[in-house]
Amino acid sequence: MVEPVGNHYVVARPVYSENLFNEEHEKLHRYHKNFWDHLKIYFRCSPQRIKKIALSLFPIISWLPAYRFREWILSDIVSGINTGLVAVLQGLAFALLVNVPPSYGLYAAFFPNLVYFIFGTSRHISVGPFPVLSLMVGGAVTRLVPDDSAGNGTSTNISAINEERVMVAASVTFLSGVFQLLLGILQFGFIVIYLSQSLISGFTTAAAIHVLVSQLKFMLQLPVPGFNKPFGIVYSVFSQITKTNIADLVTSLVVLLIVFVVKEVNDRYKAKLPTPIPIELLMTVLAALISYFVNFEEKFNVAVVGKLEEGFQAPVAPDVGVFQKCIGDSISIAIVGFAVAFSVAKVYSIKHDYPVDSNQELIAFGLGNIVGGSFKGFASSTALSRSGVQESTGGKTQIAGIISAVIVLIVILAIGFLLAPLQKSVLASLALGNLKGMLMQFKEVGILWRKDKYDCVIWVVTFLAAIFLGLDIGLATAVAFQLLTVVIRSQFPSCTVLANVGRSNIYRNRKDYTDIYEPEGVKIFRCSSPIFFANIEFFREKLITAVGFSPLRVLRKRNKALRKIKKMLKKGELQVTPKGLICMANHTHESDEELDNNRIEELDQPTNMTDLPIQINWGADLPPGITVPRVDIHSIVLDFSSVSFLDYSAMRVLQKTLKEFVRINIDIYVGFLDKLERCAFFDEEIKPSMFFLTIHDAVLHILLKKDIASSPKLKPAEEKGSSNDYIIIPSNGLRSRECTVRLPSPVAAPQP
Repeated sequence: MVEPVGNHYVVARPVYSENLFNEEHEKLHRYHKNFWDHLKIYFRCSPQRIKKIALSLFPIISWLPAYRFREWILSDIVSGINTGLVAVLQGLAFALLVNVPPSYGLYAAFFPNLVYFIFGTSRHISVGPFPVLSLMVGGAVTRLVPDDSAGNGTSTNISAINEERVMVAASVTFLSGVFQLLLGILQFGFIVIYLSQSLISGFTTAAAIHVLVSQLKFMLQLPVPGFNKPFGIVYSVFSQITKTNIADLVTSLVVLLIVFVVKEVNDRYKAKLPTPIPIELLMTVLAALISYFVNFEEKFNVAVVGKLEEGFQAPVAPDVGVFQKCIGDSISIAIVGFAVAFSVAKVYSIKHDYPVDSNQELIAFGLGNIVGGSFKGFASSTALSRSGVQESTGGKTQIAGIISAVIVLIVILAIGFLLAPLQKSVLASLALGNLKGMLMQFKEVGILWRKDKYDCVIWVVTFLAAIFLGLDIGLATAVAFQLLTVVIRSQFPSCTVLANVGRSNIYRNRKDYTDIYEPEGVKIFRCSSPIFFANIEFFREKLITAVGFSPLRVLRKRNKALRKIKKMLKKGELQVTPKGLICMANHTHESDEELDNNRIEELDQPTNMTDLPIQINWGADLPPGITVPRVDIHSIVLDFSSVSFLDYSAMRVLQKTLKEFVRINIDIYVGFLDKLERCAFFDEEIKPSMFFLTIHDAVLHILLKKDIASSPKLKPAEEKGSSNDYIIIPSNGLRSRECTVRLPSPVAAPQP
């Protein structure tokens, strides 16, 4: 019964052990499904199941019939047009990162959008090229088709190399799509949880640095070959810095400056602007017009986009030979692309209150990359800036996405020729302009260091690994390091000694409070993490440190002393009297080795006094020459309320440790762990009766058991009733119906 008294409460109930609680309250025995049960449910066939699968596999069936045409169509059209224009420019720009002709970037911006319209669950992300993925695909392309294979550099050879590179990019994209599709079908959408926000931030920042370096050759128009090794291009660029095309350099700097300034204006006044200023579109149109009328290509020998292929090419089968060489690249691309896209989708789903399905997102992106790769596109995900445009300009659903695909289609089929005079250095500058948000992530290092040093270290290690080892190996290294930090955190769990605070049923770390009460002879020890094979020894050491002695050492000392007492009694050197044992002879020292007599394993067994004429009190004075460590505690309470699991290896060590305490007459009380009963943890020494419902139940049980009426620190008061009931009254102390247990006045915590 709980009775509120002002801002206090009064609880009247018995002191419960787990056994007593389960006897009084019937516990439901639930059936826990195993793997085969889940498998049967997953493959169960019924009309409801088929309908659920169809709705989850084709989300368009759910949201399209509920589309509010009059309310949303205008917003989606405006958003789609703006997003489509940005998608065209980013497709052209990010194609340079893949080292393929710019027109293939339009395919990457078109086909995945169509597929996501049918299979995707997010309403606001814009699917298409993403600079990090483009750079990762470009790394594979450069490795398999290096520039030095161009021979004499004729137009025929360059065209052949471009075709080969397009095929490699398409094959890598196709394979990454297959991986994503398989992961989605197998319900592996949870893998994104292994990529923390710190890891993604550090990785994308490093990728932004790679993108920045890779675009130098286009901004300066230098004949630099592609490099897959990190910063390999830097040396080559600076070795040919004297060949820089001044016109391209000036154009790049001017475009970069204007783009950064306008983007800053967009960010600062986004609340006042009806729509962000489409600076990429304005700069593209202006740069193309100036280049065309001034004739930059002939006057200053600048590199231009050139004629874009009109229409679509027939779909092609991927190159199986590329599959064998790019499995690692494809897996990295699949995971990174999904992680980035799902992270952005999750942000918008929370903001606009609708669900997104991680497994369905994997299927949608997988199919998008398979279709895109078949039509010679490259890997797609979502660009943060492009999705931001779609959401901020009023996009409500993926109707905006399909309209943006229509804009890309118009460019592919009809007006692509207008972009022919556009300088490649302008596209490179636009690509760098979209990296502002990623580069600004450097600010997170200081914030993470103040809030969580582990996350800060993960960010730095991820950044450095991706910079110096490459994006693919760097990602694998970062994930491995992140998992290692989890192991390290759990390998050294937080273990504390608790004390009663405020003379109530509240127990906290004894070092954090002054008005604490610690029952005499009782230690309350808390472990706040899972206990498993890697940290059980650390837990054992912390427990021994908390109690102040090693139970195994005390047990061995007692057994050695017992042997010696038996030997002295047999020789007549000790005599039993009503006052205890009296030594009748001078003590002669005998070594422990002599006493052990090659029977060291017997020292670890419980002390056996059945054949002695007297029970030895190990806390009293012993005969001369016999010493054992003094033990000042009689009970240990282990708080396992925060222990989420305990594996079998740790269970064996824990059982052995508890037995060592029990064998030196220390009572053990444990917060209940259900798994212990299922794993044959109990025996004649470790009994279920030592498990209690709460710490407070265990402490009250100890106080009652140790004859609290004779304790000088507690004032007894006889009452009628059962001896195992108590009432918690925070203002007056602890009270049982047999006697009132008043906690002493607050004791100041020991100073460190």
